[in-house]
Amino acid sequence: MPCWLEGPLAAFDTETTGVDVEQDRIVSAAFVTQSQAGAAPVATRWLVNPGVPVPAEATAIHGLSEDHLQRYGRWPAPVMEEVARALAGHAARGVPLVVMNAPFDLTLLDRELRRHRASSLADYLGGAPLCVLDPWVLDKHLDRYRKGRRTLTDLCAQYGVELAGAHDAAADATAALEVVRAVGRRFASRLERLSPAELHTRQAVWHAAQARGLQAWFARNGSDEECDPAWPLRPEMPAAA
Repeated sequence: MPCWLEGPLAAFDTETTGVDVEQDRIVSAAFVTQSQAGAAPVATRWLVNPGVPVPAEATAIHGLSEDHLQRYGRWPAPVMEEVARALAGHAARGVPLVVMNAPFDLTLLDRELRRHRASSLADYLGGAPLCVLDPWVLDKHLDRYRKGRRTLTDLCAQYGVELAGAHDAAADATAALEVVRAVGRRFASRLERLSPAELHTRQAVWHAAQARGLQAWFARNGSDEECDPAWPLRPEMPAAA
């Protein structure tokens, strides 16, 4: 079995004001660590007052109202500092980081750091390699012909992982971590020769190919929606963001 499969993993997830990584804000975040497969996960949670309106559509998904966040959330600047340092610490120790649909959460974090800390995720990493395991990319590549959606809820059902409290950042991060372990076990014959660093590199290639395929599908169906091939995060922030 590949060493990462049964060894330590960390996971990261956010809840937000919307789905625009350049403009929307983080309202909650969670960082979950697990020392080995089967060990109790340890979660660190953050609640954020984003300082901007929280749309009712977003509240309907994650249950965090603007009033609740104003009462109990912390200001973004210290939260983003703590989150970035937590990620950087595990990266420095070589612990793989599980992030479902990594370009969304990691780009949001990077933009929040730029917005509130005049810095970037890369600055906090300080040269330490960020080794990401993305269950969405892994599953889509390894079981590419399976029909149906591939949300976290769908992947949990597919791999027999319990998801208690969907759209809670800690619950989602924990579930994503267990899905990655389950994917690793199911496709061990194809993954056992790959280290997490090698998997990180290959996922960037796989995601780009997946984005190109989805872009072609949109074009065939008359949609002008664009698919960004960058993974695990988008490298640039527009000046207007």
